[in-house]
Amino acid sequence: MLGPVETWFVSPVFVGRTDELGTLKDALARAAAAEPQALLLGGEAGVGKTRLVEEFATAAARREAVVAVGGCVEVGADGLPFAPFSTALRALRDALPEEFTAAAAGQEEELARLLPDLGETGAGRHDEQGMARLFELTARLLERVAAAHTVVLVLEDLHWADASTRHLLAYLFRTLRAGRLLVLATYRSDDIHRRHPLRPLLAELDRLRTVRRIELARFTREEACRQIAGILAAEPDPVQVDEIYERSDGNAFFIEELAVAGRQGDCAGLTDSLRDLLLVRVEALPESAQRVTRVVAEGGSTVEYRLIAAVVQLSEDDLIEALRAAVGANILTATRAGDGYRFRHSLVREAVADDLLPGERSRLNRRYAEALEADPGLVPADARVMRLASYWYHARDAAKALPAVLAASVVARRRHAYTEQLGLLERAMELWDGAPQEVRSALRPVDCTEAYPPCGCDPVTTPLRYLDLMAEAAVAGRFGGERERALKITKRALRLLDDEPDPLRAAWFWVQRSRLVQAQARGDGRHELATAQDLVRGLPPSEVHAEVLAVAANWSMQHRPGPEAFAAAERAVEYARMVGARETELHARLTLGGLIVDSGDPETGLAQMRQVLRETRAEGMHPVAGRAYVNLPSALQSIGRDREAAPLLREGVDFCRRYGLLDSEAWVWGNLSDALYSLGRWTEAAEAAAHATRVGHSAKPRGAGALRLAHLALARGDLDEAARQHTAARTRYGTHDPIPQQSLPLARITVGLAAAEGRIGDARAAVLLALDGGLPPGTHRYGWPLLLAAATAEADARTLPAARSGRAEFLDRLSTAVGALTTGVPLWQAYGRWTRAELLRAQGRDTADTWSPVVAAFECLDRPYDLGRVRHRLAGALLTEGGEDERDRAVELLRLAAAVAAHLDARPLADAVARLAQRARLSLTRAPRQDAAPADPVEALGLTNRERDVLGLVAAGRTNRQIAQELFISPKTASVHVSHILGKLGVSGRGEAAAVAHRLGLFAAEPLAAEARG
Repeated sequence: MLGPVETWFVSPVFVGRTDELGTLKDALARAAAAEPQALLLGGEAGVGKTRLVEEFATAAARREAVVAVGGCVEVGADGLPFAPFSTALRALRDALPEEFTAAAAGQEEELARLLPDLGETGAGRHDEQGMARLFELTARLLERVAAAHTVVLVLEDLHWADASTRHLLAYLFRTLRAGRLLVLATYRSDDIHRRHPLRPLLAELDRLRTVRRIELARFTREEACRQIAGILAAEPDPVQVDEIYERSDGNAFFIEELAVAGRQGDCAGLTDSLRDLLLVRVEALPESAQRVTRVVAEGGSTVEYRLIAAVVQLSEDDLIEALRAAVGANILTATRAGDGYRFRHSLVREAVADDLLPGERSRLNRRYAEALEADPGLVPADARVMRLASYWYHARDAAKALPAVLAASVVARRRHAYTEQLGLLERAMELWDGAPQEVRSALRPVDCTEAYPPCGCDPVTTPLRYLDLMAEAAVAGRFGGERERALKITKRALRLLDDEPDPLRAAWFWVQRSRLVQAQARGDGRHELATAQDLVRGLPPSEVHAEVLAVAANWSMQHRPGPEAFAAAERAVEYARMVGARETELHARLTLGGLIVDSGDPETGLAQMRQVLRETRAEGMHPVAGRAYVNLPSALQSIGRDREAAPLLREGVDFCRRYGLLDSEAWVWGNLSDALYSLGRWTEAAEAAAHATRVGHSAKPRGAGALRLAHLALARGDLDEAARQHTAARTRYGTHDPIPQQSLPLARITVGLAAAEGRIGDARAAVLLALDGGLPPGTHRYGWPLLLAAATAEADARTLPAARSGRAEFLDRLSTAVGALTTGVPLWQAYGRWTRAELLRAQGRDTADTWSPVVAAFECLDRPYDLGRVRHRLAGALLTEGGEDERDRAVELLRLAAAVAAHLDARPLADAVARLAQRARLSLTRAPRQDAAPADPVEALGLTNRERDVLGLVAAGRTNRQIAQELFISPKTASVHVSHILGKLGVSGRGEAAAVAHRLGLFAAEPLAAEARG
């Protein structure tokens, strides 16, 4: 419209930044080689970030890369959430329309939350995984688009980013693993004060080795001289360079402003004030152009031409002349699309906006709002509601602002921008009392909320209440991760309900507090749920009542399975059906199915769970279906049907990934790891567990993955890795909410690590702590492995002196727990027999007759590792009995166990089999490991015969003086031998040496019998 204008204010020469540009070009080359790149570009305002990005974008385009740029608006709650991503994705779609369409196929409804051009966003109820689901789908979209083309995604001005944009960027930086993609984000480093919301994100990204951070420094004097020469198109006077460099301190934008001012003859009139420096050229404009710049400064980061015209109220000719002057002075610049204007540098916009008077600012916002109300087509449709809400809010007109802000909160919710929704709802609560009663009375829940809580009123005819806003804000805070703010809102709401009793609403808020308390690691949420149950008890069926019962049933299933959980689930199903709460009904039926399986009627329970899975898939209730893909296979695994569960879990992974159900996908990966472990596919099990640690949005499913990795490492004899993953799992689970399905497996790993290191006291303490917490019905699948680990540790440590104290009492406690635990299916019957056999071994009373039924039980199950372990035990018992037939059978059992150990790389089992065979002088044709240590463990350790004798006495608890008396040597010589032994074993004390000797079987008076039992 304006035609060519003079732009000699900017140096045509790109100055400096050689190293930084080289880093960006290197990242581009890596991205082109299908190695995704993530970069952060920081620097103070005016230092030259935008110019560097423009230069890099030009270079990338020359290399046939597709460059898509999006910028953040200045105040997140005033603009469209995800605005930079929306802009960048729109540019990407325009550049690669066919590839973009193919990559988004099938997910348009969800991706429309980021790019409204794709169609209407999905309806239906939102959930806590909504934002994570959108993030996952966005990451997959970018990976697919960048499969065949190098894509550069630039997000500018991250210091202004809304919370949702920050969360999405962090997710992309953490998870992008494929595609020819480079993501570059810029930010102002001088704006990042101690409480700036970007600071935690930068700290988090700094810990990622995949993210490179570039900080732009100010120009040197030589670089400043080259910039001034480019602006002036002549070699500058050295005195002028010195003066400009000193006053600008090397800031590229200030150098430019000072050089231009000097060229125009204004340099002498400049003050030292930064604001005056930025405003000097604005104040030199004609009055009409100054008026236009003030209007544009208050309109937003970018303002459409038609909107400017409606607000500034100049004739079209006068407006164009004013804009020409502002653009000619390089204060304003046209947008890339050519439909609006923005300030060439945000520092100038801030200075102009700060120069407005308070009344002037509110008047301009009112004129913007009135113009937009009169003609909604003045701005893009997807930004209209947010812009109108911002204008009316800053106009200080509560009557107009309240409905506009509530409408904007609906847009934020539909985009899964829950943090922005919460901010808008807090604005609405701030405006509530200032709005006239007739305005508030005209509002309806359906207009601005999802009618939380569902209280049975008609959301179309019932007036909106302040409590409705608080309820919606509490949900937005929970979904958006702002749980502390949500907790404060629920606390205030419950205080209001003390004055205006409403049991259903109060119960609903208590349920929210239960969820928030658990998420914030403040407790297990039981007190809050019990309060909600008390409030609805005796009331007629309602949606709230059904939800309270369903949540309580699910809580009880995880914490205290039993009749109370069963009854709550049944009533939740009944009430949900009566009031038409379909989603609540399906959740409750899924819980009920799991409880039926645990109660001893697996086929009925599994049938119910399969039906829920079919119905949720057919009805498009993806989050509930994701939960079904976790719970149904888990129920199958609980009764030993891992082979049936595995393909269902594979199907669940694909389903959850397709719909972006990150937490459900992580739980599914964890369950798949368990199934593969049981089936003897340990390499695949480790891969599945690693997936669980990466894809989960929340900490607990990632903790479950770490727990599986710890279990695998322990079975393979890698104690350091097992301890590391055990710590990671414990950290992610936390200690505020001990759930048996988490605490019991953690205790099992604790016992295994302690027993392997000879710390029998620590092993017992972990078991007793778990038993004190109880093993309620339904926890047998976690209780049996723990009791087995405890009994095995006691049996292995039977001859250790340190294990004698308290042994009898501990074994009695274990026997009591074993007798109380259910064995309703063949798998747990087998585990029960095995655990009882280990208890007999701990007392030295096990025989071949003890172990034969155990082996027979496991031969009917799909558990090759467990079968190998019990075959090893039976072989030892047979060798102890000493007959020729028994010896031949033992050889075959050991061969089978060795084969399993070699296949799985189960080193502890392989070593135990090899030691038993060596001490019994048996020849196994297939060695457990090709790189096995020498047959004699003493030779492997480099011990002399004398040192072997000394080690045996150390293991028996002898002092140096007692060793000297028994071996007819001096105490000093005995001490030297002990020192040599500690060095060769790599241990720090006599207790650890004794534990090693025990594992080698060097301490027993009857080596064969001891090894057979140990």
